[in-house]
Amino acid sequence: MNLKLDADILNQADHCRRNFSCLTGDKTCLCEVERLIDNNLLFIKPAVTNICNYKVSFGYSAYYCNCPARLEIYKLYNI
Repeated sequence: MNLKLDADILNQADHCRRNFSCLTGDKTCLCEVERLIDNNLLFIKPAVTNICNYKVSFGYSAYYCNCPARLEIYKLYNI
């Protein structure tokens, strides 16, 4: 299934190293979402093979994703 996002969201995600591979294919590049807080802060379990500019350490063993595209994918598609 190919995912569709508004151009504004894609333009905000200007540090993507994978050329938005999250929008096509099997979605293995997407980190698993642990929880969404205040509809804006996306805590994740980082994928082992995913090197991403948007993964941010939050304390000792927690991470959040600050990718606007990833946040929108979760909100729209619950993936």
